[in-house]
This record gives sequence, C-alpha cells and structure tokens, in this order.
Amino acid sequence: MITDFESLPARSKNGAIHVVVESPGGSRVKIKYEPSLRAFKLSRPLIKGLSYPYDWGFIPGTRAPDGDPLDAMAFSDVSTFPGVVIECRTLGVLRLEQAGKGKKRERNDRLIVIPLKLARFDSFKKPGDLPERWRSELEEFFLSVIRFEKKEPKLLGWAGPSEGERMVNECIKGKKSC
Repeated sequence: MITDFESLPARSKNGAIHVVVESPGGSRVKIKYEPSLRAFKLSRPLIKGLSYPYDWGFIPGTRAPDGDPLDAMAFSDVSTFPGVVIECRTLGVLRLEQAGKGKKRERNDRLIVIPLKLARFDSFKKPGDLPERWRSELEEFFLSVIRFEKKEPKLLGWAGPSEGERMVNECIKGKKSC
C-alpha cells in the first residue's frame, strides 16, 4: 500500500501538528514528496558543506501561498527518515523575505516545531527560550540554503508560537490563504 501523505490530516486527535519528514536532519540533499508518484523524490543537493540541521518536511492537509503544503522544521536532537509522521507543537516562526518571480519581494517564513515525544525539549516554549547561538545557526542555515539561487533573502526576525499556530490554521485546506 502506498500512502498519499498530502491527504493525511494536518492535526492529530489531540490537536498536535502532523509533520511528514522529507529531508531528515543530517541530509545533504533536499528530498520532496511528489504527490503524483506518491513517492519521495530527490529535489536537489544542498550547497557543498551544508546539511539539514533538523528534520525538514511539510504539514499535510495544508496549502501554503506557493501552492505546496506548509513547510516545517522539527527542532530535535535526533533525526528520523523520509515518510515518518511526527506529532509536534509550534515553537515559532522565523520570518524571511526573498526575491520571487520578477524580483518582487515575497515572504518565505519558516515554521519551527518541536516533537511532542521529545521531553528533553519541553522547556522550549518560544524562540527566545532557545540559546541565541541555536537561533543564529537556524537563521544562517535558511540564508545559506538559497545563497546561490539569486533570491536575496532577508531576515525579518522571529515570531512566537501563536503566529505559528495562525499560519497552520490559515493554511489548512479550505481556507483562503495563509
């Protein structure tokens, strides 16, 4: 049986956010779920020397402004595998802006979540609870991952968990936009 990961619900019965892992922490390539194939496909390599710091994936049952499911990074000190579904809570949002098509500036915010089963990270409730170094490393990762794509990224700062929850709720299918 092949799973259609996009058709899974965005939230679990307890209200947690589902994240489907595409590129696990440590991966040096971007892996993307391809709905038409119902399979994970190599998207592109990351720049030399760069790897995903944490599991990267999407929230099923959502639609972001780019037409794809909403992306999310699962902040964890362990990595999983493509196709694993992780129940998470929102930590916050790293606000980013970049050049889009026609050089028009567009937002490309990054949702950061924490797996519910990761009790050692229970004390992290908002971005400010993370050590400054960890926040800076995440910022640098998201700037570096698109460095050669001529998108001219710009950091706009961090928002808390309520902003992340708003993003998820607005992107759930059937909503106008997020």
